Amino acid sequence: MLLPLNHKVHVLFRREDLDTVRLEGKVVVVLDVLFATSTIVTALAHGAAAAIPTLDAQHARMLAQGLKTGSYVLSGEYLAETIAGFASPTPLALVTHGVRNRTVVYATTNGTVALRNSAAAGHVFAGALLNAAAVVKHIAEHHAEATVLIVCSGSMGNPNLEDMYGAGYFVELIARGAGEGRDFSDAAIAARALFRSESAESALLRSRVGKMMQERGLAHEVRYAAQLSCFETVPKLVDGVLQSV
Repeated sequence: MLLPLNHKVHVLFRREDLDTVRLEGKVVVVLDVLFATSTIVTALAHGAAAAIPTLDAQHARMLAQGLKTGSYVLSGEYLAETIAGFASPTPLALVTHGVRNRTVVYATTNGTVALRNSAAAGHVFAGALLNAAAVVKHIAEHHAEATVLIVCSGSMGNPNLEDMYGAGYFVELIARGAGEGRDFSDAAIAARALFRSESAESALLRSRVGKMMQERGLAHEVRYAAQLSCFETVPKLVDGVLQSV
């Protein structure tokens, strides 16, 4: 059974929960802080022409076949392992690989799937700690009366600390701009409390995925993704393609 949302700002802690709500007419912000949406934001901020979120490696390869040779980069992971033949899915590594003027065809276990599964919404954005203020400003200017649904991608059906923290940052920014009288769901209030409890770097480094990345020598990527609102990039999903608006 699909349920209407009675709150103007709501948070889903797992992408699987998208199946329980009506998306039509709503504004959806998808978060996968470590690392899908952080990578998408970074790639577009560094000159990528577009990013295409895909369901898996096979889907990515299929979509890439329709693109001109040399015009795209295949990037992605499955279960936190870089897919064979694909560029690294982490932000700094992908930018070093080279994205300027190219389309990033991107496959991840959770974040890109969440983006694809949100397509029925009125407007879908890729959000991260890196671009939160820009996304919130855009929504306030263009969709002020819409219900906002912040979707944490999570991992393997479970909530992720870094995504819940990121959702809390978005709620905090919305409250600062729209006022405390905005209608926030209990989940949004809980996420905001988490954001206020510690620094972004602390939360990301102590998260399960953050610890896994540190063990792989990628602490610098985690710290990078913990930066707050350092990009003005607002990636919007239109016809399956993310471009900055």
